Amino acid sequence: MTSAGSGLTVWQSCALSLLVFTGASQFALVGALAAGGGAVTAAAGALFLGVRNAFYGLRLSQLLALPRAVRPFAAQWVIDETTAVSLAQPTRRNARMGFAVTGLSLYLLWNLTTLLGALGAEAIGDTALWGLDAAGPAVFLALLAPMLRTTTERAVAVLAVLLGLGLLPVLPAGVPVLVAALAAPAVLYVVGRRERTVRPGAPGGTR
Repeated sequence: MTSAGSGLTVWQSCALSLLVFTGASQFALVGALAAGGGAVTAAAGALFLGVRNAFYGLRLSQLLALPRAVRPFAAQWVIDETTAVSLAQPTRRNARMGFAVTGLSLYLLWNLTTLLGALGAEAIGDTALWGLDAAGPAVFLALLAPMLRTTTERAVAVLAVLLGLGLLPVLPAGVPVLVAALAAPAVLYVVGRRERTVRPGAPGGTR
């Protein structure tokens, strides 16, 4: 429904879910498009958010040890949930089963709900009149909030929000999202310097 509210057709929305099976990237893409951003900028933001799945894939490739012919197809299902379920299993056989069941069920449900949401959005007309244009950011925040457990993670989130909102009026749509990604290295740099300063005997720290 969010993608349909951003101007995508029913079939474009369905194709997006079929090919880009990662929620954060999809929300970033349709959010940038809804704000008037170009396709390249929107795709760049979505790609950046999807990079974490590559790191999941490195770990899962060792754990699952799937045949080479299967790996390109399994890569489509490398997401947060399949990674968590696979890593929680005691044996490789159970990890493979957990990965397959979780990936298949979520993929089918995700695409089914995408189709239903897109058809619903098409039926009700202009989703902005219903306030549904805010659904994407709201869902993204709901997914993100439980993951912010430490002070450092919260600081990264706050700085990213400040950068994104502060640069929104002066940069093209979609670009503030990319700039906001600099919040993570900036906060980690400050935290690292502080730890080296307060830790006795650390290189460059006070004694």
